Amino acid sequence: MTKQYDMVVVGAGTSGCYAAATVAREGYDVVIVERKSEEEAGHIACGDALKGADAFPEAIPKEKIQPAFTNTDVDHGRFEIPREDTVLEIPVPGELAVIDRWEYGRLIIEGAKDAGAEFHYDTVVQDVTQDDDGRVTGVRGKHKGEVVEYESELLIDAAGALSLLQDKTDFSNATFDTNVTYSQFCSAYREVLHVDEPVEWDDALVFKPTDRAAGYLWYFPRTSTEINAGLGFQMNEEPMKLVEDLKHDLRNRPELKDATVEDKLGAALPTRRPYDSAVASGFIAVGDAAGHVNPTTGGGIAGAAYAGKYAGEQAIEAFESGDVSEQTLWRYNQRVMDHFGARYAGLDIYNIFTTAVEVDDLMGMLGALPTEKLSEALYSGSANIGWKLKLQTAIDARDHWKLIYDLYRTKKLADDIIDHYDHYPTDPRGLPAWREVRDDLMDRVYETTGAPPKY
Repeated sequence: MTKQYDMVVVGAGTSGCYAAATVAREGYDVVIVERKSEEEAGHIACGDALKGADAFPEAIPKEKIQPAFTNTDVDHGRFEIPREDTVLEIPVPGELAVIDRWEYGRLIIEGAKDAGAEFHYDTVVQDVTQDDDGRVTGVRGKHKGEVVEYESELLIDAAGALSLLQDKTDFSNATFDTNVTYSQFCSAYREVLHVDEPVEWDDALVFKPTDRAAGYLWYFPRTSTEINAGLGFQMNEEPMKLVEDLKHDLRNRPELKDATVEDKLGAALPTRRPYDSAVASGFIAVGDAAGHVNPTTGGGIAGAAYAGKYAGEQAIEAFESGDVSEQTLWRYNQRVMDHFGARYAGLDIYNIFTTAVEVDDLMGMLGALPTEKLSEALYSGSANIGWKLKLQTAIDARDHWKLIYDLYRTKKLADDIIDHYDHYPTDPRGLPAWREVRDDLMDRVYETTGAPPKY
């Protein structure tokens, strides 16, 4: 069975739905191919924290997804550092909410349907088709045991972290980023818990270190009695026993000790810089499939929504010109880098820094740093610190001066990386020279941090 569309989207997550809605609203034939059933679609492992919903793309109006916002009173992060007997209260800039991710998933699917997109559920994509020139022409898969082929002018890869589509596509004639390995990703697991008594921290996102610097626990309150609890670790580290380690921590939290588990799910997420290029002829990768996640917090919903918008708008331009080449699609890369890609690349430097630091030293240093500046660094990739604050920090962190100095040098390199991304090439032919300079900067990062090369 062969089906023909202007655009095929693989994956019904945030980026896929926003890309589909953007294009379908302009009257093009769009289908989203989803491996899950209609009932399960939208059920995705997530921390449920959403930052920046005040400025979501309009292809799916904000009022459409707002019923999934279960807690809009959260306004700060609460960093628990047991070894220092310290709790840091760190403000989070911009609009913040904790959501019911499954309900949100259902609502964005409805939004894409309202815009005119079709949905084909229970369809497992197994291969990518290309013509003799290397242009991607569609996908092949199975629907309830029957082989089905989709032909399209443009394929949107919204299939998530470590996407199979990228393994099946020949990118030898494209600049598409193939420097991708599992070690650049994080393995995570989460449970949705119900407790009878309200928690005291229902206005905060709670973070806690694990026994390793590249691991973390989170407790995000959907409501005062419904908590998203999870943990993850960088996959270049020794594996954690995620389920057991989470249960161990839950047993030591009196407020969650007798909690009832309502849902459980695991996933991989990209804690790496965005792909250098996420386009090829007839092909665009979006969201997790292109590394569009904050490497320090794991937050990816807002970035995925905008990646979908930019991909959709670039698809429309390509359809109107009758040209779906890499050259025409390149503008998508530029818009991603201009909006959040450069910032995420800067934040990736801090992710690298943490892999080279002992967890006790890292937590001790964090406990001595000014919380507002930590907030700036976590969400913008950089922070400006005046001389008075530097002096006070030096006094408070006198036991961690060596590590503070290393962090200062790392910060300067993160700033250099962000500045370099501001000069991202306007044409795919400029990518090799741009990448060479960036890689030289990365060599300095590894030299400064002592971390093993990530890419």
